[in-house]
Amino acid sequence: MNASSVAPLPDDEKILTIGAVCSALKEDFPSVSISKLRYLEDQKLITPRRTPGGYRLYSPRDVERLRTILRLQRDEFLPLRVIRQELESSSSGAFSVAEQAKKMKRAQLTGPAPTRRYSAGEVMEATGAAAALMRDLEEYGLIDATDGIDDTERELVQTAVELASYGVQPRHMRMFRTAAEREADLLEQLLASGLRSRNPERRREALETMEGLAAIVSHIRHLALIAELRRISDS
Repeated sequence: MNASSVAPLPDDEKILTIGAVCSALKEDFPSVSISKLRYLEDQKLITPRRTPGGYRLYSPRDVERLRTILRLQRDEFLPLRVIRQELESSSSGAFSVAEQAKKMKRAQLTGPAPTRRYSAGEVMEATGAAAALMRDLEEYGLIDATDGIDDTERELVQTAVELASYGVQPRHMRMFRTAAEREADLLEQLLASGLRSRNPERRREALETMEGLAAIVSHIRHLALIAELRRISDS
C-alpha cells in the first residue's frame, strides 16, 4: 500500500512512528517489540498510514486498536485469526475488550477448526524463522508440520522467533505446552459429561463453562507468575 492510497490524517490528530508506538505500549505490554507490530500488520490486523518514504504513521485510534489486540492475546489467549475476524466484522469500530473477549472465545471454542494450512517454507518466510528452529519446534512437539501448519502454530513460530532473541529455545518452551496439556486435561475431566452430551443445549452450556474456567485458570497462572517474579526480584 503506498502513501497516496491512504487518506491524510487531520492536522490536529497526533501521529506516532512505530518506535514511539512500541515505547508507549511497553508500559502495559513489556514484551511488545517493533517486529511484533510489523507482524500484526503483516497479519492485516492493523494498517498504519505510510509517508512517501515508506515510514509507518500510527493514529491514536491505531494505538488503541493495538492495545485491544495485545490485551486479547495476553489475557484471553485468543489466536490472531479469531481476533482479526471479529474486528473486521465490527461495524461500529468501538472495541470493548470484555465483550469482544467473551464473543471471540465462544467463536473459538464452538466454531469450525481453521482450514488454512501453511507449508514450512511459507511460515519461515512470513516469520523469519530459521530451518533449525522449525526442526526443534517440531522435535519438542510444539508444532506438527506433517499436514501443514495452521494459524495457531504459525503464531507459535512467530513467538518462538521473538523468544529466541532472548536465548529461549524450543526445549525451554516445551514446559508451556506440557502445562497447557495438563490444564486442558483437567478441564476436560471436570466437564466430560457435558462435552460428550448428545444434547446440543447441554454441550453449549459445557462449552460456555469451559470458557469461564479457562479464563480463571489463565488468570491464576498469570498471578502465580507475577508472584514468582516478585520473589526473584526481592531475593
